[in-house]
Amino acid sequence: MIDLELLRPALRAGWGPDTCDPHDLRDWHPGNPARGQCGVTALIVHDLLGGELILGEVLVGEAKVGHHYWNRLPDGREVDLTAGQFHPGETVVGSRVQQRPPGAPRRCRSQYETLRRRVLTTLADTGAVRGRQPTP
Repeated sequence: MIDLELLRPALRAGWGPDTCDPHDLRDWHPGNPARGQCGVTALIVHDLLGGELILGEVLVGEAKVGHHYWNRLPDGREVDLTAGQFHPGETVVGSRVQQRPPGAPRRCRSQYETLRRRVLTTLADTGAVRGRQPTP
């Protein structure tokens, strides 16, 4: 099993404009690398650690401006590796378990595949992943 503390830096190192949700790309920059990475990051955490995907809404004032994903691990801990992406005035409200369809995502598939490849390569290079790679 992969440890969250090994997975966290591998994900952060893999984030880039090419793994960002197109909706957030104009706000992505190296000073805020988590921007637009929540969906692909939550899917990869789910791939490797299991648990549940959690979905909330992002508000600015009363206006809904987007969605935010994070994880609930099998031990019940909630983990949000991209929580630092939000600008002042943006708040995440609600949380509901989101069922994941089988296979790779339809939306942001290339971003997911790019980040997943980077993370698995980093983990393999550190010896954290051996043998068969988990598949979505």
